[in-house]
Amino acid sequence: MDKYIIDGGEKLYGKLQAQSAKNTVLPLLAAAVLTDEQVKIRGVPSINDVENMLLILSEVGCKIKRMKGCAVIDSSNAVSHEIPARLTKELRSSVFMLGSVLTRFRRARISYPGGCDIGLRPIDLHLSGLKRLGVTIVEENGYIDCRADKLVGAEILLDCPSVGATENIILAAVKAEGTTVIRNAAKEPEIVDLQNFLNAMGANVKGAGGGTVVIQGVKTLHGLEYTPIGDRIEAGTYLVAAASCGGEIEINGVPAENIAALLHKLRENGCKIYAKNDKIILSSDGKLKSVHLVETSPFPGFPTDLQAQYSTLSCTARGTTLVVENLFETRYKYAGELRRMGADITIRDRTAIIRGVEKLHGAYLTASDLRGGAALVLAALKAEGQSTVTDLSHIDRGYADFECKLRKLGAKIRRVRI
Repeated sequence: MDKYIIDGGEKLYGKLQAQSAKNTVLPLLAAAVLTDEQVKIRGVPSINDVENMLLILSEVGCKIKRMKGCAVIDSSNAVSHEIPARLTKELRSSVFMLGSVLTRFRRARISYPGGCDIGLRPIDLHLSGLKRLGVTIVEENGYIDCRADKLVGAEILLDCPSVGATENIILAAVKAEGTTVIRNAAKEPEIVDLQNFLNAMGANVKGAGGGTVVIQGVKTLHGLEYTPIGDRIEAGTYLVAAASCGGEIEINGVPAENIAALLHKLRENGCKIYAKNDKIILSSDGKLKSVHLVETSPFPGFPTDLQAQYSTLSCTARGTTLVVENLFETRYKYAGELRRMGADITIRDRTAIIRGVEKLHGAYLTASDLRGGAALVLAALKAEGQSTVTDLSHIDRGYADFECKLRKLGAKIRRVRI
């Protein structure tokens, strides 16, 4: 087990290249089983969630090679429709394997997926969508058993624009007979990237990024080489860090429109931001003013995955900020740790009332989930004195070389073995 030792108070300067998006790479890896030909995904980040997904692919019979940041998947000898329970408990995104394994074997067996404990994340929308495609589903003893003699296109209306359900239904429909239409689909950039990936394999998917996605089933898909989009959440995390600590950083690899909601709030805080193509430059004096209200919502709204980081910034902004978490009901676990640093933060149901204080002070902190853990690191970078952040396995799920990139920007942070 490792921990971070962080000496706060340093401003951040420098340039970073965003890693490939975690929330794109995971469904792309799942999609690799849709073809017998070799799939090469470039720029695959070395994070725990990716390693777990690669282990799942190995367990179903795929051959995996890692080289120079790439993952090469050969699923020609994939034989198993069962996704190991010991791995699904570690990885929420293992649920993506349902659609692709069903397409490959017409059967799939998976235990209920795990991941961060940030609230209820039911997969009912996934299952109801699969049923519309002709899948018979039996749930018992903690497992989901799916069967389909054939997958047939259908009209599917999602009760809410779920990213996971949209992607899973696309993966199940891409080789189904006929046409599938998903209405009230999620609009996230990662869904557009999945569409582009599948179409490069020979699929016929249209409309991703809008509210309606249309999938015309095809008989076969072929291999490819592909580079995923940059990680807007990772980029946003470093931008919030620089905004809070002060300094100037440049992030490359993420178009501004992919995190426009965050950039809008940071400008309101008093940051200066220049954006062109996939380059974003932020400068800040570290003396921010609060914004009145931040509400998380599906894309293009404010990302729930940046809520914790932004709340940390608000702890030392002048004035009061209301943060409303509309997507996950227990995503404020980090708040108690921030209070130990001197933050004035009150949680009422899904709303955080954050009154800015002059400064935070160092403390011994424990990460309880991925984004909350990253937020604690950002708080420690801003704080006066030294902080320790433990339970880094959560942070390692989504950030590659987190401490190395922060050190490159001038942060005083080191990782040590407990």
